[in-house]
Amino acid sequence: MKAIYYEGDKKLRIGECVPVSPQQNEVQIQVAYSGVCGTDLHIYLGHMDKRVTLPQIMGHEMSGYVTAIGEGVTNVKVGDKVTVRPLRPCMDCPACIGGHTHICHNLKFLGIETSGAFQRFWTVPEYAVHLLPEGLSLEHGALIEPLAVACHDVRRGEVKKGDFIVVIGGGPIGTLIALVAKQAGAQVVVSEINQFRIKLLTELGINVIHPLEELEKYVIDKTNGAGADVVFEVTSTIKGAETMTKLPRTRGKIVVVGIFSEPVKVDLHRFFWRELELLGARVYESEDFEHAIRLTDSAQLPLDKLITILPVEKAEDAFKQMVSGGKVMKILLDLR
Repeated sequence: MKAIYYEGDKKLRIGECVPVSPQQNEVQIQVAYSGVCGTDLHIYLGHMDKRVTLPQIMGHEMSGYVTAIGEGVTNVKVGDKVTVRPLRPCMDCPACIGGHTHICHNLKFLGIETSGAFQRFWTVPEYAVHLLPEGLSLEHGALIEPLAVACHDVRRGEVKKGDFIVVIGGGPIGTLIALVAKQAGAQVVVSEINQFRIKLLTELGINVIHPLEELEKYVIDKTNGAGADVVFEVTSTIKGAETMTKLPRTRGKIVVVGIFSEPVKVDLHRFFWRELELLGARVYESEDFEHAIRLTDSAQLPLDKLITILPVEKAEDAFKQMVSGGKVMKILLDLR
C-alpha cells in the first residue's frame, strides 16, 4: 500500500499508506488512478508551502472503489466505483449561504489543506463522492475532475451550437475546454506554442494557431470581421491578457480560466467599445461533475489520446516531465 509524500524543496518520498477509517458521513476509497494536476506541480515547486502541512500527500484527480463507509452514509456503498469533487466549503460565509459553495470565502481543497489522493486508501466526506457508471473505465474516471473544470468553464461562457470559440492555451484544461465546446457544436480554435500539444490538438481535429500574433487575423477572417462569440484565457500570461480583449465580437464574452498571481493590464476601453462581458471561472459545481461523468460515459470525447500512465514509483519522473514541458498531456499515476 503505497503513498507519495511531498517533503518540501521538490522532494518526493514513496512510503507506506496509512489507511484512515471513515468516521460519520465519511467514505474510504481504494484509489486506482490519480492524475497529476498543475496545482500539484505548484506544490512540488514550493509555491504553496504555506498551505500544505509537511509531509503532504497531494492529489485530487482520481478514481477508485469504495472500501468502507462511516455511520450515516447513504449515497454510496462498498464496491461502488467513484470519483471525488475535492472541495471543502465552510457552509457559513456569504458565498455558501448564497448557494455558491464552490467559491466559498474560506474554501479548503482536499489534497492541499488535507491529505490527498496520491495514496492507496483515501478517506473523504460523503458529499464529495460521485458515483461512476459501472462501464466507465477507471482511467477515464480519473479525468472527471479536470473535465468538470472544462464543463464549468464552457457553462460559464454559455457556449452553444454554432458559436465561434477561441481558447488561448492548449494545456490539459485548454484542450478539455476545446473538446467540450466542440462537442456542444461550437467551432473551436486553440492558440498554442508547444509543438507536442499542437500535434496532439491537430490529431484531435482541433484547429490550432501559432504564433499568438496571427490569432487576431485568423479570427477576423473566419468570422467575416465579427469576432469570436466566447474567448477562454487559460495561459495566465500577460500576452494572453493583452490578446483576449482583441478577439470577441460585439457583446462577446471572455472567460478567465487561468490563475493570475499578479494584476495585469486589461484593455477596458475595448470592453466599453464593444460592450464585452468578462467572466471568472473557478473550479466546478456538482452539476459540472455530473455533466463530465455523462460526457465521459457517452464515449464522445477522445480521452485515451490525452493519457499517459506511470507507476506510482515513477512519480518523480512525472513531475520532472511536467516541469520540463515533456511530451505528455495528462499523467495518471497507477496506485493499484
